[in-house]
Amino acid sequence: MRIRFLLPLAVVFFPAMAVADSCEFTIGSADSMSFDTRSIVVPASCESFTVTLQHNGRLPKTGMGHNWVLTRNADTTDVARAGASAGIANDFLPQDDSRIIAATPIIGGGESASVTFETALLSKDESYTYFCSFPGHSAMMRGSLTLAD
Repeated sequence: MRIRFLLPLAVVFFPAMAVADSCEFTIGSADSMSFDTRSIVVPASCESFTVTLQHNGRLPKTGMGHNWVLTRNADTTDVARAGASAGIANDFLPQDDSRIIAATPIIGGGESASVTFETALLSKDESYTYFCSFPGHSAMMRGSLTLAD
């Protein structure tokens, strides 16, 4: 009886973690500097995984653009810094940077973009961070991605 009462509360109060039940996941953002999910768990059974970023805001990509970038946790800060000088034409990402596992282009309000990557690039023993590389966003727009056991 008690579990039946607590389970709905857990769903309401802990929506920030998402366990993907398939090999694709949609994450949202808006005209604020935040993703609607703080943690993504990729099923170990997936050979590849697709992330779709949906920008639910109204502002253009030049004013409040967002993207979804995946790196090893140790590389996140350096990739974000290097991306700031790359400019919007390069989606605020350093070009041909092997530290970037996957990335969508910068999108504006009402747009969406997807990226698919091979899960063989991930290790269960490694920590991964996804973030938005638009200048000034990466400190607040980030989350963790893990490969399930």
